[in-house]
Parts: sequence; structure tokens; C-alpha cells
Amino acid sequence: MNQSSIAFLFPGQGSQAIGMGKDLAERYPIARQTFEEADATLGFKISVLCFEGPEDQLRLTENTQPAILTVSVAAWRVLNEKGIHTAFLAGHSLGEYSAHVAAGTISFADAVRAVRNRGRYMQEAVPVGTGSMAAILGMSPDAVTGVCSDAAQGEVCEPANINSPEQIVISGHTAAVERAAKLADERAKRAKVLPVSAPFHCSLMKPAQERLAVDLQALTFSIPKLPVICNVDAIAVTASDAAREALVRQVTGSVKWNQSMQWLIAQGVQTFVEVGPGKVLYGLMRQIDRSKKCLNGEDEASLNNTLEFLAAQAQSA
Repeated sequence: MNQSSIAFLFPGQGSQAIGMGKDLAERYPIARQTFEEADATLGFKISVLCFEGPEDQLRLTENTQPAILTVSVAAWRVLNEKGIHTAFLAGHSLGEYSAHVAAGTISFADAVRAVRNRGRYMQEAVPVGTGSMAAILGMSPDAVTGVCSDAAQGEVCEPANINSPEQIVISGHTAAVERAAKLADERAKRAKVLPVSAPFHCSLMKPAQERLAVDLQALTFSIPKLPVICNVDAIAVTASDAAREALVRQVTGSVKWNQSMQWLIAQGVQTFVEVGPGKVLYGLMRQIDRSKKCLNGEDEASLNNTLEFLAAQAQSA
């Protein structure tokens, strides 16, 4: 199969589940090595947290982010070892770091440390309860921006994740987000406040952005070996400085996922493989363009399905 028609997508926070990666670590030495490397880098057993929980610890943002990154990189390394390659990489929020590990922009060890700090900085940027997020379904981006503007009343309320034509997540001060959700409901659209611990991807994250910028400046960034579609601009990043800068801006900027996927479709991508835990991005692609083939790779069964499909496509090409 022509690899130029394949894109690998890496999930973000919210895809975590107890037991993730366990199957891969038991079956593939390269996956087991990935978990061992993460444990050694962080100085504690993130592997045990992924495989066994407890859930309240796995849900802490500073643990969730390195955990999802580790499972995603383990799954990607298995695919890579099996000879499955891609032309493009993209990741949702935290997943952009997984994409850059796959592109060789940053080392796995540096990425694991960076996202653990990123999670802590994001959590510490806003006192618990001060901020929240809500998903608005079935409303256009312009209409959502209008709802946010009407609901703000001097507080922060901004579009955070433009996930698909049908789903936009907003972020900001708790009261403003609740007002926006109520307005959306009144305008005959469905809104649901999300169970998250902080208001990600809005201007309230500025303190986290400033702290993370210092960390990322100290890391070595290489030229990506493959184009990585960055969240904030929904275009490919192909230079090291641009990659670093996009990861900094992403903390307060909107995740333009819908636009990123449309960009990939315009490049001729036909097959999207979600690499890592869960099927959140798989589900969003069904909303963005149902004509595209979606696969995933989070365990032995899903990886085998993906490998079989791609092998069959390669033979028929």
C-alpha cells in the first residue's frame, strides 16, 4: 500500500484506561522496553499505573499525560517494527508529543519528562474548581464563538478543541462555561460539561505555557523526519524550531483537529490509524469524513486487524 495515503494519529488526554498497554508489553519486547524506559526516566513505575491503576492516580493530569504517551509510543514502535510506515503524523493535544517522538523530533525520554511537567503545570495554573470545559454538539465554529462571547461577561470562555463539524469543546472560568452550555442548550444544541480537572487550551493556561516554554527551550529538537500536523495552525511542521514553538503555543491555543484532518484529506490521505489507547480519534474521523478508512492499534487484536488490512491493501495495489 502506498504509504503516502496513510496517516498515524496519536490520542490525547481522556483516552486512558486501566490495563492499557499491558497486552503489548506482554507480547512484544519492543513495547516492554518502552515501558521500562519510561519507568527509568520518570523514577517510578508508570507501567504499573497503566496496567493496574489505581484509577484516581491514573486520572491525575501529570500521570495521565506520560502514561498515554508511553502506550502510544509502544504501539507505534510495534507497528514500525512490523514494517508499517506512514507519510504523515498528527496528535491531539498531548498526542502531538507522541507524533514528534515518532518523527524523531524529540527523544522518547525527553518527551516523557516534558509531558509529566506539562501535566503538572496545567493543573497548577488554575486552582481546582475555578475552570472547566464543556462539549457543544451540532453547532458551527462561528456560532460557538458567539456563544462563548455572549457567556464570557468579563471572564474567560473560549473554543478549546475544534474536534469535528459536530463537536467543539469550550474552556474557561467555570461560571462562564456553564453560562455558555446553557446558552447552547437554549439555542437548540446539546452541551455537556466535561469531567476534567482544569480548563485546558485557553488563556487561563498562560502560567503553564510560560513554565513549559522554559523546559522545551532546554531540550534538543531535531528536524522531523516526517511532517507533523500541529494543532494550533492545522498545517505540517517540518522544522525543529517551528515544532518547539507550536508545542508552546498549543498550551493556550485551540486544538484545530477538524482542520488538521481536512488538511490531511486534501493531501490524499485515505487511511487513518489511531496509534495508542482508545478510539476517540477514530470516532471523530467518522464525524469528519465517513468515506475514509479508520483503523486503530492499542492491543494485539487491533494491531493485527490493522496489519492485515494494510497488507491486503498493499497486495491489491
